[in-house]
Amino acid sequence: MTNDIRVRYAPSPTGHLHIGNARTALFNYLFARAAGGKFIIRIEDTDQKRNVEGGDISQLKYLKWLGIDWDESIDIGGDYGPYRQMERLDLYEKYANELLAKGIAYKCYMTEEELEKEREEQRARGEVPRYSGAHRDLTKEQQQQFEAEGRKPSLRLKVPQNHTYRFKDIVKGNITFESEDFGDWVIMKKDGTPTYNFAVAIDDHLMAITHVLRGEDHISNTPKQMMIYEAFGWDVPTFCHMTLIVNEERKKLSKRDESIIQFIEQYEELGYLPEALFNFIALLGWSPEGEEELFTKDEFIEIFDATRLATSPAVFDPNKLKWMNNQYIKEADLERIIDLTLPHLVDAGKLPENMDDNQRKWAEELIGLYQEQLSYGAEIVELTELFFRQEIDYDEAGMEILRGEQVPAVMETFLNKLEELESFEPQEIKAAIKATQKETGAKGKKLFMPIRVATTGQSHGPELPNAIHLLGLETVKVRLKNVIERIR
Repeated sequence: MTNDIRVRYAPSPTGHLHIGNARTALFNYLFARAAGGKFIIRIEDTDQKRNVEGGDISQLKYLKWLGIDWDESIDIGGDYGPYRQMERLDLYEKYANELLAKGIAYKCYMTEEELEKEREEQRARGEVPRYSGAHRDLTKEQQQQFEAEGRKPSLRLKVPQNHTYRFKDIVKGNITFESEDFGDWVIMKKDGTPTYNFAVAIDDHLMAITHVLRGEDHISNTPKQMMIYEAFGWDVPTFCHMTLIVNEERKKLSKRDESIIQFIEQYEELGYLPEALFNFIALLGWSPEGEEELFTKDEFIEIFDATRLATSPAVFDPNKLKWMNNQYIKEADLERIIDLTLPHLVDAGKLPENMDDNQRKWAEELIGLYQEQLSYGAEIVELTELFFRQEIDYDEAGMEILRGEQVPAVMETFLNKLEELESFEPQEIKAAIKATQKETGAKGKKLFMPIRVATTGQSHGPELPNAIHLLGLETVKVRLKNVIERIR
């Protein structure tokens, strides 16, 4: 095996890129880049029934969107290909036949019905179901008889007896399994395709994988893969099993959990920035030294150390993700945020698809008004709702502000000042507010809060003169007059 670090992310093309799989890919990527090694993507597509057309392309597309690149895969090739398991079937057959010839593997002709009956009998006796080894020592004559009946065999590995499998996991420490816990397991199915653990072990060896970083749900697969390594006399890679991602109730993140958005594609559609999501995922089960939480990709590569992977489950906090994305949005160029948000306003029917110059300028100013508080692109629709309707339904908290003793005078004076303006620009509006203060004597919250609530329906928000400017004089006049009618 080469001394150069080589790691892999090996998805099945069964659907969209899930947050958990993205984390596995990201940690493998950081591990490789931090060590100056190679990051390989291999497509494990032998479970043809579960494969989704285009699933592999979708995986690669959204890994690229996150900012992850790789050194070898189905799209760019490499010296260790093919990188799709269904194109490697001859390799699995070759190694399976080698084990068969050595007597380490054998043909099993049991039907699924016979196997299920065996499992039921074991359960009835209070035993953990596992293959009994019924066909482990068939004679040639018995094999011929089964084949004459039209039975097709699977190939099973002879699990060594009284053998302990030990490995030191980067996260979990020393782990042991006893061979007695396993029945002889299938390495090649009746249809000639390899089982997961057989194919993975062969691929990892032939692709010179030095370290296997994956979720802790794969720990139970490790001894089976070690059996294949030992059967061929191969070196065993270093294993690293990352803790699970859990929701805020400390339950394992399930694809059926609708409280959390779980697919990378959905985050792109909602208008999250890829570098923010990269940052967030990198901290799901890994922590740097110090208190800093915001890092660029290059900074992550510089500081990544697998020994700092967490030993406790990683909690997925949606609010933390929104906060982090907001930090990136605030620092981004306005043009980029316009591109991120404008399609959402169009899709919501707030703006026409083909805008003239004035409409475009107004929309861009509106988006700029909310860049500081925007958590993700699609949120712009909700944040800017007040700009797309004439009347406001004031809530009780708003009405409490509008019932202030000084409010009628402030409303009428401010309305008059606005009607006297030669232009309706933010600076002119700011001057009108100041003139209202001077004439009414109202200042501070007693001045600004009623004007903000009356014009926007909100007690806090973006810069007030800018918001009033974008609402437009006619809309603001209608709102002020409505408030004056209600509070008289």
